[in-house]
Amino acid sequence: MSIRPRKALVAAAVLAALVSGVQGRAPGDDAALQFQLGTLLFEETRYREALDAFRKAVTVDSKSMAVQARMGIVKSALRLGEFIEAQKEAQTLKLQDPRSAEVLTVHADALWSAGLFDEAHAEFQDALALEPDLSRGHHGLARALASQNKLEEAMNEAQVALKLSPRDEEVHHTVGSIFERMRRYEQAAAAYGNYVNLLPNKDRSEKASWSRSQIRFLRSFGEREPIAMEEEAAVGLHTVDFRVVDDKVIVKAKVNGGRLQDFVLDTGSELTTISRQTASSGAVRPITYTLSAGVGEVGLRGLQLGRLDTLEIGTMKLSNVPALIKAPALRGIPKRETESFSPLGLGLSMTIDYATLKLTLGRHLPAEKAQYTLPMRHHRLTMVRGMINQTRPTYFVVDTGGEVISISTATANELNHDMPRKIALRVYGTSGWDRDAFLMPGLNLNFQNIAFNNFAVVVLNLQAPSVLLGFQVGGIVGHRFLSPYRVSLDLDRSELRMTKSGN
Repeated sequence: MSIRPRKALVAAAVLAALVSGVQGRAPGDDAALQFQLGTLLFEETRYREALDAFRKAVTVDSKSMAVQARMGIVKSALRLGEFIEAQKEAQTLKLQDPRSAEVLTVHADALWSAGLFDEAHAEFQDALALEPDLSRGHHGLARALASQNKLEEAMNEAQVALKLSPRDEEVHHTVGSIFERMRRYEQAAAAYGNYVNLLPNKDRSEKASWSRSQIRFLRSFGEREPIAMEEEAAVGLHTVDFRVVDDKVIVKAKVNGGRLQDFVLDTGSELTTISRQTASSGAVRPITYTLSAGVGEVGLRGLQLGRLDTLEIGTMKLSNVPALIKAPALRGIPKRETESFSPLGLGLSMTIDYATLKLTLGRHLPAEKAQYTLPMRHHRLTMVRGMINQTRPTYFVVDTGGEVISISTATANELNHDMPRKIALRVYGTSGWDRDAFLMPGLNLNFQNIAFNNFAVVVLNLQAPSVLLGFQVGGIVGHRFLSPYRVSLDLDRSELRMTKSGN
C-alpha cells in the first residue's frame, strides 16, 4: 500500500483546518498559525500562497517567529524564481541572526540564486566552519566546486550532503547534474530519478519537467559512450577555418556522415542544435521532448531531444552526441533558424582567432599567456564575472552566438539608473521576439581590466532561462565583446583568455 495518498489527504485536511482557523483569528494572534500554514502550503508546492503566509507571520510577529518565517519567505521566493527579492530578504535574515549556520546557508542559497557565486561560495564555507555536518552547506559547496569544473571534489561534497540528508531532493538533482557532466549517464539518470520520486505529486515545475525528460534521454544511451572520440583524436587539437556572418562564427560540419553544412559556433546553447530538416535527412530520431529557454516571448520552448550518431568538424569526429531538434521551427522571425553547436557543451575547450579566422578545438589546450585572463564559471552555460557601475557584480553568459553586450531586465531594475531616454528595440532570439527589449545608455562595465565606459547595453528579458537555470542571469557578452581578441575558453583551467589580435 502506498503511503503518499494518505499523507496527501491528511495534509489537505490540516491545511483546510488551518485556513479556517486563520480566518477566524485576530491579526495579532496568528503568527504561529500563519507560519504553520505557510509550511504546509510550501510542502503542497503552493509557493505563492506560502510566500503570502510567511509574510503575514513576519508582519504580525517581528520577534519570536521572524527568523523562521523569513527563512520561509526566502525559500518560497527561490522556488518562484524571484531571486532578487530572495536575496534582499536573506540579507535581512542574516542581520537578525548572523551566527546561525542555517541562516548563513539560506543567505548563501539566495546569493547563489542572485548570480553572486563567489560570495555564495565564501558563505557556504563560513556556515560549515560553524557547523561541519550541515547538509545544505555541503550541498552549496558541491555546486560552487562544480561551477569551477572541479567535478570530483564537487561529487565528494554532494555525497557528504546526500549521506546527511538522503531525502533532500535538491541534493539528488545536483548529484545528477555532476554525473551528467562526468558523462556517467546511467548514474545521472538514477540521481534525477531519485529527485523526481522525492517531489510532491503536484510538482509540475519547469525543473521537474526538464528532469523527467532528461531521465528518458540519458537512459536511451544504454551502453553507448556519450560524446566519444577515437583515442588519438581525443588527445590532439583540431583546427578548422571559419567565416563571420552577421557577427556569428560559422564553420562547416557533417551530421551522420551527410553533406557539409553551416553550423553557428554558439556557446550560449548547452547542446548541439539542428533543424527538423537536418534531423530528417540525417535519420536523427527524436527520443523525448524537453524544455529549452532563451531570449524571446516564448520563454520556455518545447523541443525534441535526440542523439547524433556522428558529428564531424574538420578532422574531429564525435560519436553519440546529444542534440536538440527545432521542431516545430519558430515562425515570424526575419531569418531561418540555423544549426549550431557549443564545444563547451561537448566537453571541448577552444581558441577563436578572429584575425586568422581559425577555430581550434580539443579536450585540452596548452597553457599560454594572455593579455587578460577571466575566471569562468559553469552551470549548464559558461559565465564570466563583470561589474556594473562599480557597484553591482554579476555574471554574464559567454555567448559566441550572440552579437552585443546585454543585461537582464532584473539587473537593469536593480540599478536605479537615471536614464534620460529609453530606446525601444525589437530583438529576436532562440525563443522568438523580445518585444520589451530596449537600449540603456550610460553604463560603466568592467571585466577586471577590460572597461566599457559610458556604454549602451541592450536590456533583455532573461527570466525564463534564469528560472530554468536556478539563478538570475545578469547579462550576456557576445561577438562584439570577444571579436577584438584571440580568445581561449579553457575548461581545464576554468578561464577565459583574451589577447588583442590586431584584426
